[in-house]
Amino acid sequence: MTDAPASAASAASVPGAPAPDTFVPGTPAPDATASGPHDPARRARSFDAAAAQYDTARPAYPPSLLDALEEAAGRPLRGSRTVDVGAGTGIATRLLRDRGADVVAVEPGAGMAARFRTSLPGVPLVRGVGDALPLAGASADLITYAQSFHWTDPDRSVPEALRVLRPGGALALWWNVADLDVPWIAAQQARIHRDLEGSTKGAPGEARRLPGGLRQTDRTLRWSRRVPLDLHLANLGSHSLFLLHDPRDSRAFLDRERALLLDAFPDGVVEEAYTVELTVAVRPDAP
Repeated sequence: MTDAPASAASAASVPGAPAPDTFVPGTPAPDATASGPHDPARRARSFDAAAAQYDTARPAYPPSLLDALEEAAGRPLRGSRTVDVGAGTGIATRLLRDRGADVVAVEPGAGMAARFRTSLPGVPLVRGVGDALPLAGASADLITYAQSFHWTDPDRSVPEALRVLRPGGALALWWNVADLDVPWIAAQQARIHRDLEGSTKGAPGEARRLPGGLRQTDRTLRWSRRVPLDLHLANLGSHSLFLLHDPRDSRAFLDRERALLLDAFPDGVVEEAYTVELTVAVRPDAP
């Protein structure tokens, strides 16, 4: 990849892509009657206003994830034409690029895309969604969804992935999931459920089960990171559950959480423990 401005790189590098900053239809229209922090469309849009916080506070992924991805996909990342869908601010995109993949990002949100272009100016990005990829058919070796596939309709996004993948290409999905085997994390999630009627653990749920009879490989990897308490709280606050609640309720919860965690971690450093849930499906050589 070159260090050309993102606007130039986007137009030149994506087969069949629209002009940069042209949003590709496919995102469900906002529902004027929907409300509350549990409405999926509102949740998906909530990250744009918190893109900087998301980029700073959210965890990345361990190197072992990319090792497992290469093994399951049956190909190295280096030199692979890779499409990172729902790329957000580029947390996973950066890892893929640094591993040698030739990456194009697809992101629907204006705020997230703006942050992405600031962080990764040399990586092409087009606005679009997984349900209607703005890419030519048979143009990619690998399509990835890091922490984003659950925002799609699998009955649309999987056929779209198969259309864009070359024969033998792979679709890879993964999520960081809070490790509830760790007592303090399980207790925190219980408080979130009690006080905010939701969860930030990140479990993929049914999204990990791909339609269409595809053969898939599932892997679970454990890892952790040690972070200052303030960064941990910012990570929590970057989840849609907090972003869409009354700001006073979210702030009050985080203030209470700070006091509880300082009792448990008096040095002000917490160890966030995760499992990475990885699913890889390889496109058949023939339809």
